[in-house]
Amino acid sequence: MASFIPPARSGTWRSELLAVLALGWPLALANLLQMLVHAVDVMFVARLGERELAAASLGVALFGLVMWALSGLTGIVAALIAEELGRKKHAVREVRRSVRMALWLAVGAGLAGMALCGLGGEALMRASGQEPDIAARTGDFLRIIQFAMIPMVAASVLRNFVSALGRPIFATAITGIALAASLLFNYAFVFGNLGAPALGLEGSALASVLTALVQLASYVSAILIDRRLRRYRIFGNWWRPEWVRLRTLVRLGLPVMVIILAEAGLFSGAALLMGRIGASELAGHTVALQIAALAFQVPFGIGQATTIRVGYHYGAGDRLALGRAGWGGIILGGTFMLTTAAAMVLAPLWLLRIYVDPAARANAAMVGFALQFMVVAAAFQLVDGIQAVAASALRGLQDTRIPMLIAIFSYWVPGFGTAIWLGFYTPLAGTGIWIGLAVGLVFAAALLTWRWHRREALALVP
Repeated sequence: MASFIPPARSGTWRSELLAVLALGWPLALANLLQMLVHAVDVMFVARLGERELAAASLGVALFGLVMWALSGLTGIVAALIAEELGRKKHAVREVRRSVRMALWLAVGAGLAGMALCGLGGEALMRASGQEPDIAARTGDFLRIIQFAMIPMVAASVLRNFVSALGRPIFATAITGIALAASLLFNYAFVFGNLGAPALGLEGSALASVLTALVQLASYVSAILIDRRLRRYRIFGNWWRPEWVRLRTLVRLGLPVMVIILAEAGLFSGAALLMGRIGASELAGHTVALQIAALAFQVPFGIGQATTIRVGYHYGAGDRLALGRAGWGGIILGGTFMLTTAAAMVLAPLWLLRIYVDPAARANAAMVGFALQFMVVAAAFQLVDGIQAVAASALRGLQDTRIPMLIAIFSYWVPGFGTAIWLGFYTPLAGTGIWIGLAVGLVFAAALLTWRWHRREALALVP
């Protein structure tokens, strides 16, 4: 079990690198396991047929985007907890208030997310040009899986709490439990095993709801069992409002949510552009993007740890240590992505085997395009890791508004603009779209790193 790592003043480079790594590796592993949880649904629904898989894929895409955005909104609580612990060794009352208001926000925002998915999901699918029967089945799926929204967002709040208190291994273990639960519930309700009814597509949605409840219950149980976590009594006085704290969470969290939507919108827009070029190009794009997303989970976890470490030192008033924590996280994130870039160049077929059979004749065109796109993906691995951790380091300083503007500009002006130009006005076609993605990430990495350099140097200047 990881132990709580206090924000020692002016930690050495070595100590900060080790501290970020100690917090980051369990979170990175939890992120990878969470991807497997989502993959389980696809594995089971794929056996129901192409149309059911299409409906589930559309539903999960919308639900996942909304849930991810809301988790970004509430996830800023990690920075507040870390600052409070840095300023005061235990800060029981302050931490309890922040977590309580984050849970309130999870419920309120979750209800809005449920309304969007459950009430408006089918209409959105029809408006996007989906076939009526696919849109209807997607609506059926969303009307059930919407009930996983609040427990999932609330669980992400509790994950931030246990991680900030030096228990990131709980996130890993609980996500492992969720993976097992997802396998069990899908096995039972999709095909009617273990005495359960065979519900098909709706059974997969129900399995997601039950898995989310298991995950939330696991976090609650872990917090109540662990002596260090239990002392914060975060479920006490749950009815008592802290309006100033809630406004702070919303003020800092909304820009993070917008950043997530801006980045997700870039990659979703790229898929739409790729679909205009050809089906094989779109299929290759989807597989290559899945591999890039898999690699991204590690710097994403390192970034979450960096937010916490920077927040500790920010609260403690130690500029030197917070600078080392931030730069240390950026170095770790970038270094890991160099290894994934090497794997994409040196062993691309091995990576493709995670998702498809590269030797199958039916996959020849898709694999050919995926290999082309992975060359570009390898080129932007480093900057993708850097921009993710730099943005997270800035969140530790509670700096979210300017990073939001940087993200919107980088992804949608040079990024999407280059993708359209190279994709449709040059012979590069699909590869040009991927170069556009790379350009957006390069701009984001450069500008966010510049912003971090300026902010960490002046972080504690009155």
